[in-house]
This record gives sequence, structure tokens and C-alpha cells, in this order.
Amino acid sequence: METLHLAQINIARMRGALEDPVMRGFVARLDEINALADGSPGFVWRLQTDAGNATYLRPYDDERIIINMSVWKSIEDLRRFVYRGDHAEALRQRAEWFEKLEQPVVALWWVPVGHKPSIDEAKKRIAHLQESGPTPFAFTFRTPFPPDEQVVLSTDWSTFERCSAV
Repeated sequence: METLHLAQINIARMRGALEDPVMRGFVARLDEINALADGSPGFVWRLQTDAGNATYLRPYDDERIIINMSVWKSIEDLRRFVYRGDHAEALRQRAEWFEKLEQPVVALWWVPVGHKPSIDEAKKRIAHLQESGPTPFAFTFRTPFPPDEQVVLSTDWSTFERCSAV
């Protein structure tokens, strides 16, 4: 029986505001890529507002940093979505829309089935990855950790605030 799913956060610093012409290509493909994720094998959930995406959420002090969060049944399902097909094509265009950051931009971690990560939780995971490198608490595609119920069960989930936008 499946008891754990994979959560992910990715952050990016836009080259301009969403309304700026430099972001036009990204904004034009946003609904398409989100629909592709929603229909992908293994997809469980993604952070979105009533607008259907999370691009207007600004959880960092820098107004040009946007986030994306989702939950998947497995790391293989997420990897397939990210690196194959239309999403992979959009990923190759990333430099047109986003600045290169000198910190981790993706963090992965295991969550109990049914758990929807809050923004606060995800920010703690990516900050931990930046400070400590990959661990079972937060890891990367390059340095993955297998699902481990003991690690997940030992996490104090009450320390993560719920996001009202979810």
C-alpha cells in the first residue's frame, strides 16, 4: 500500500514582472504546462490560486521570485514530467525568462499520502537544502533519497504553517 508521495518546490527569479514583454513566452505557455502536469501519470496536486497557477504568490522578499509546488506519486513520475516532452522544451527556454540563481532552485522531499505542503514548509525544505546539502529532509534529482516512512513519521508536521492560498 502506498503511504508516501514526493513533494517538490522550485523557485525562479523572473527577468521582469509577469506583464513585462520579456516574460511573454513564459506566461503564454503557463496554462499549457500546468494542464500537462495535471494530466501526467503520477501527478497528485499542485499549488494554485483561483487563477489556476501560483505565479502571483510572492513568499519571498524579492518580488521577482516565483514558486511552483507539487506532489507526485514517485520521483520517477516527476522526473518523467520535468525532463521529457513539452515541459522539457519549456525548461530549455528557462534562461530567456529567468535569471540563474547561485542557490538550489529545486528541493524534493517525501510526505504522507494526502499531505499538501504549505509554502512555509517548502521554504524550510529548500533553505535546508541550501544550508546542509541533500539529506532525507530535502534532496535533489541528482542526489535522491528513497521513500522512508521512519524519516517522514519523525518529522514534526505541526511546525509547518498551512498556506491560506492552498
